[in-house]
Amino acid sequence: MANSELFGRRAELEQLAGFVDGARDRGAARLIWGEPGVGKSALMAAAAQLAREAGVRVLRASGSEFEADVSYSCLNQLLLPVHEHLDRLPPGPREALAVALGFGAGPPPDALLVCNAALLLVRTVAADAPVVLLVDDVQWIDRASAVVLSFIARRLDGCRAGLLASARTGTGSLLDPRGLAEIVVAPLDDEAAGQLVDATVPRLTPRIRRRLLDLAQGNPLALMELPSTLVGAVHRPAAQPEVVPLSDRLQAMFAARIAGLPGPTRQLLLLATFEGTGDLRVLRAVPDDQPGPADLAPAERAQLVRVDDATARIAFRHPLIRSAIVAMSTHEERRGAHTALAHALRGDRHRRAWHLAAAAVGPDEAVAELLEDAAHRVMLRGDALAAVTALIRAAELSETSSGRGRRLAEAAYIGAEAGGAVDDAKTLLTDARLSAPDGAGSLHAANAAAFLMLNGDGDVNTAHRLLVGAIETAGHGYRAEDPALVEAMHTLLLLCWYGSAPGYWEPFYRALGRMQPQPPDVLALASRTFPDPVRTGASALPRIDAIVGSLPDEADPTRIMRIGTASVYLDRLGDCRESSWRLVRHGRDGGPPRRHLGALMHLCLDDYLVGRWDEAEELALEGQRVCAETGFSFFAWYFRYNRAIIAAGRGRFDEAYTLADEISHWALPRGVSAAALFAHHPRTLAALGQGDWDAAFRHAAAMSPPGVLASHVPHCTWVMFDLVEAAVRTGRTVEARAHVEAMRAAGVARLSSRMALIQAGADVLVQDDDAATERLEALLAGPAAERWLFEASRIRLALGEQLRRTSSASRARRYLLAALDGFAAMAAEPWIERTHTELRATKYRLPNARTDGPAALTALTALTAQELQIAELAASGLTNKQIAERLYLSHRTVGAHLYRIFPKLGVASRAGLRDALSSGANPR
Repeated sequence: MANSELFGRRAELEQLAGFVDGARDRGAARLIWGEPGVGKSALMAAAAQLAREAGVRVLRASGSEFEADVSYSCLNQLLLPVHEHLDRLPPGPREALAVALGFGAGPPPDALLVCNAALLLVRTVAADAPVVLLVDDVQWIDRASAVVLSFIARRLDGCRAGLLASARTGTGSLLDPRGLAEIVVAPLDDEAAGQLVDATVPRLTPRIRRRLLDLAQGNPLALMELPSTLVGAVHRPAAQPEVVPLSDRLQAMFAARIAGLPGPTRQLLLLATFEGTGDLRVLRAVPDDQPGPADLAPAERAQLVRVDDATARIAFRHPLIRSAIVAMSTHEERRGAHTALAHALRGDRHRRAWHLAAAAVGPDEAVAELLEDAAHRVMLRGDALAAVTALIRAAELSETSSGRGRRLAEAAYIGAEAGGAVDDAKTLLTDARLSAPDGAGSLHAANAAAFLMLNGDGDVNTAHRLLVGAIETAGHGYRAEDPALVEAMHTLLLLCWYGSAPGYWEPFYRALGRMQPQPPDVLALASRTFPDPVRTGASALPRIDAIVGSLPDEADPTRIMRIGTASVYLDRLGDCRESSWRLVRHGRDGGPPRRHLGALMHLCLDDYLVGRWDEAEELALEGQRVCAETGFSFFAWYFRYNRAIIAAGRGRFDEAYTLADEISHWALPRGVSAAALFAHHPRTLAALGQGDWDAAFRHAAAMSPPGVLASHVPHCTWVMFDLVEAAVRTGRTVEARAHVEAMRAAGVARLSSRMALIQAGADVLVQDDDAATERLEALLAGPAAERWLFEASRIRLALGEQLRRTSSASRARRYLLAALDGFAAMAAEPWIERTHTELRATKYRLPNARTDGPAALTALTALTAQELQIAELAASGLTNKQIAERLYLSHRTVGAHLYRIFPKLGVASRAGLRDALSSGANPR
């Protein structure tokens, strides 16, 4: 491995460089210590390369277990390249060393004579040119060579020669370390381990990459050898330890140390491996015919495990020791260990089920039922892959074909809906149908098929018909406690929403009304807030507070995500933020990708509304990446939409239109009408930003016609103000008034403070009414305007425009300046320019209107309000990061603005900003 590839080894390489310099000038000796696979040989190779680059001759040897009994075998390997220099030694030392190295015949020479002869040979060679002796794996060299090398190491002072040896920690070595400076090689830190993984296996999925890093614990050999086995390894549930197949090289790292242990100790380590938590109390509770903690001592002495006396827990010194122990055990030993642990864990149904399943050799319905229950429990913690694994094993242990088919169908559904294992889910679904052609598990199977269809080339209409048919023909009796029915209803809710037509919803409402005794709380809430909030959302207001209020204590990721979905159109996503971030962090650490994506969607939507546009763009890009990596391609359109509305708001119109077109191109052939309707939102915003009021009206009206809040098109509430404003601007007064009246008749203001703000803003646009203006001003003075930054800024701008035309300029200025601050915080360039225009119309002298000459005035006038603010802060000495924190921007956005500011002001650096801004007073 080249030096450039030794990630995280800068300190060690500096030490080796110092060793080479010392050896070349005055003599030096070092001993490298480290665990197996930590990279000692790579560092020895790096030392050889450094020596050659410095003009130093390199002599190399390495210990071998098979030559450890052959006297002077290592010394022979080391000095063989310079044996021709033996003739330069005096006769006595020459003959002794030649015999020792096997180059001559004679009686065994005296050890001290051989030591002196070897040292004299090294000094003779070094007199011609500096030389270093590199000896790897000295724990395996023969005793005679070890004596000679120990002798040489302490006698190199003043000689242009060096000795560098490496040895494994935890093993004995015949080399005397006294007098040798040590270089201890630790495992790689997380950053360096990640760099090594990305360089050697760059296309690992995030989940496997995380597992690799956790298992390898910074061991470079493990980081490079494990990926091939991890990719094909079956995911184990949380109740089981992470045991993976090992390559021959990894197995060899531990085999010798384990094989030398007494039988009871190896058996106890197998029990500890399968127990997983390291709890000695469990090991003491195994049947008497099993070994006990007293048998642990040999493993402690071999440094394979350590015991924490305070917590009574055993810990393996490296996770892969467990894999090696399992690999060296027999089938019956493994069965016996699992049976013993099942006996010891009688009070833990979940873990006991897994041990009984591992010990089973044939169908066992009782164990299958325990595993099925375990699957449902781990799913509540968000471990979809563990749930799938448990259900697959439960299916294998099922005594009937119907039980096998039902469990495989549920595993297929969980894999398709939450886990992202699309190909595996397809296989499971096929196996379920083959196992139970009579339809056992048909509801889970239909649910899985619907998700697979969405993520494939299928369309919403077909998936909808498939699932409706399964719900209406399954034998669930519409019992609200039936988990398959509840999951199917949540899936049907989404399919109907994607279809965005009242006809899709009829079978959903019909099935919902039949659920007995009543639908579950989140399903009931979502059925009122998500499909058609304009007509049914207000009726859910009394119950949403309690459900949203439960989120801080909620541990079920599925429930968290679904509460967020139910909150979207009542504008309660802000109350879900912390829980959504929990899901995002869990997803980043390898949790279910579907929950990760759902949480990202909710955070992006809320970020857009509250003006966190930098974060919204970053999370949308993360969402698209997760979709591509996990097989959830269907959901990528959500993140294109979020990127598109931010691009439109910031004036990147071509990007916004391109993303919108991509959504439409993907959605229309698949019947995903909701996505096609969403695509009109960024087009509306882009047209507004460009001042194309007619196009803005057409795109807003495509989501819901003027005078109508379309049935079961909930997102039409997000363009209500856009439609009214565009209608007023294009002289469509009748349409504008009709839409405002439709909003009032539907009572949208009751749904949230944002909806109330939009209603009041729209009222002012169509009414020449002081009372309407006063109502709006009161709302703009309240907390709603602080939270809903984009809506409030736009409505302030509209109010300022109206006041300028109908009332006093000073009153208009107050709202225009507040709007300008809001737009500047979001870097909403088109809206900033529009606000500038209105302020100039009020005779307000903008901050960039200086009085220091025509050229300077022209340059400063070219700056936007935000650019001027950034320029002034930069001129005051603040860094990009400090400016970003003050203006709620990212440091990259600040840098981009400065890149544009410099040429506008005719300066080349920050130093020129102060002079360019120095003359003239700020008119504010």
